[in-house]
Amino acid sequence: MGKMIETAVQTDRAVLVGAILALQSESEITEYLDELAFLTETAGAKPVKTFIQKLETPDSRTFVGTGKIEEIERYVRGNDINLVIFDEELSPSQLRNIERKLKCRILDRTNLILDIFARRARTAHAIVQVELAQYEYLLPRLTRMWTHLERQKGGIGLRGPGETEIETDRRIIRDKIARLKQQLLKIDKQMTVQRKNRAKMVQVALVGYTNVGKSTIMNVLSKSDVFAENKLFATLDTTVRKVVIENLPFLLSDTVGFIRKLPHGLVESFKSTLDEVREADILCHIVDISHPGFEEQISIVNETLRELKADNKSTIIVFNKIDALTYVEKEEDDLSPKERINFTLDELKESWMADNKNAKTIFISAKDKINIDYFKDLLYREVKTLNEKIYPYNNFLY
Repeated sequence: MGKMIETAVQTDRAVLVGAILALQSESEITEYLDELAFLTETAGAKPVKTFIQKLETPDSRTFVGTGKIEEIERYVRGNDINLVIFDEELSPSQLRNIERKLKCRILDRTNLILDIFARRARTAHAIVQVELAQYEYLLPRLTRMWTHLERQKGGIGLRGPGETEIETDRRIIRDKIARLKQQLLKIDKQMTVQRKNRAKMVQVALVGYTNVGKSTIMNVLSKSDVFAENKLFATLDTTVRKVVIENLPFLLSDTVGFIRKLPHGLVESFKSTLDEVREADILCHIVDISHPGFEEQISIVNETLRELKADNKSTIIVFNKIDALTYVEKEEDDLSPKERINFTLDELKESWMADNKNAKTIFISAKDKINIDYFKDLLYREVKTLNEKIYPYNNFLY
């Protein structure tokens, strides 16, 4: 009997690169790079070092300056690094120049997000959308030094849409893009019919930044088992469930999470998925209150909703993860260990976050089921009011 050979999958060791540009602070960039590190881990690589440079404008050849790129090169060479990830989208020429200099795989933020989406896509709809976005990203970058053979070895950023050598011809890529767009149109028409065939019920959509707990809330409200985990973009496809609170049914949808600098191609290709947001009667904007940058995340979601022309809907702002929001009580003795204390619901209700003239606000923990009954009651009242207004002929049922 022959000896069994074990093959271990090597984890990519990654260096992250960011720049402090005009009107940005170092703390902002640090937070952005923390998110890039989370994206990197979600993609399956290990971030081992971060480089930041203050720039008036990015260098047209290598994004960062000559001294910084040489510093990165020395680190890459001496620390077994096989992946360098930039927090901005790089031009095709910047990608080529940086790859020649560092002699390893280079990804920008867009390509990293596309890779995660490629891993997460499950349904035919999501797979076609991601493949289309990948080819549109690939088209202007066909002259990169990494050949199709190297891309087929696998690894982060190499999970292309299964290209072969002949497919690196621009004409064939364009033909593929055209076919994928036709495929998407066909799927979109089928989904439109499905939406029209649904029973006439009030529609509620969960929206928010990625990884704020939308799928967990979906599970709590619908008693279903939607995939949820502590990774970015756990959900790509909109999941719709019929929910009944007391005797009142409505449709609840869990949508793809928004993110800072989401690649334009993905926004375009996922617009049909976000039709659930456009057609919703009520939006539940879920916010991770424990995240240090939650205010910026709220702004990003609001801006995306404006782009979708869905910013004028009845909205409930749901501050989730209050179990993880703590503060340190001031003590006279600075030497004693500081104990972290959770905010009470009453304290949160008196905070500035509760004061919103354009939306109702509520504070919950979906994980620990804190204040969920009040959330259900609020939803019931909002849905009932709209149901009486939109579908008066349904009222005899309730």
